[in-house]
Amino acid sequence: MTARQPKEMAQAATAMGAKKVDRSWDRVLVSAFLAGAYIAFGGLVAITVSSGLDPETWGTLPTLFTGATFTLGLVLVLIAGSDLATGNMLLVPLGAMHGRLGLGDVARNLTLVLLGNLVGALFVAYFLAVQTGVIGDADAAGSAALTYERLASIAEGKALGESPWQTFLRAVGCNWLVCLAVWMSLAATSVSGKILAIFFPIMAFVAMGFDHVVANMFFLPAAIFAGVPDIGWDDTLLNWLLAGAGNLVGAVVFVATSYWYLFLRDEAGPSAPEAAAEPAERG
Repeated sequence: MTARQPKEMAQAATAMGAKKVDRSWDRVLVSAFLAGAYIAFGGLVAITVSSGLDPETWGTLPTLFTGATFTLGLVLVLIAGSDLATGNMLLVPLGAMHGRLGLGDVARNLTLVLLGNLVGALFVAYFLAVQTGVIGDADAAGSAALTYERLASIAEGKALGESPWQTFLRAVGCNWLVCLAVWMSLAATSVSGKILAIFFPIMAFVAMGFDHVVANMFFLPAAIFAGVPDIGWDDTLLNWLLAGAGNLVGAVVFVATSYWYLFLRDEAGPSAPEAAAEPAERG
């Protein structure tokens, strides 16, 4: 099959957004837990492969390695199937703009998905990153010491090295790119095509040091669990708030609204009776 054209991608995105809302709360939470865990897996492998690379020797290449491997997270989300808040910030509001959903549907879905993402990311951070010893502590030796130092560098940069305005703006740029990855994956009709569409935008946002709220739900708690000094839950919560707000702006303003205006604004959405009947038709 040939790739979808942009207008077809927009139509597919609105249908996907409607389907994400048309599920029971428990299914949404389970799906979101998986996505949070998948993004955390991406963060964990990114730390592992980029640890021990001295910037004086490697320059900025460690950030490239981090970005290239972090793409695993969104590949798992989109190919295996799960609900990631940053992607839903595009798909669900777009469905509302097209008249398929209400604002209450958007708020309910994003709240449930953020909660599920948080639990999934915390689970991987505590049990699979720190408790396994993959991420060491200040007294660790060998590879565990290297992963501890790499995690500490990332977490300190995000929690302590950015002003609130910088965090917000980095989050805007992050989810602009993440949502473009989700958007372009809709053009592909093969698994390999979807992975290729995902790779470059995700690699780019990580390499540039942008802030992804769900990724930070892994990096910052993992640093706290590993005993990285000077990082507390107050810094973490502030980062999540700013990153979440910036991610929402990046998704809604720069991707959902832009493509709704270009491809869906003049296309009538479903009438109320049709919208009410759609959940049964979608199964």
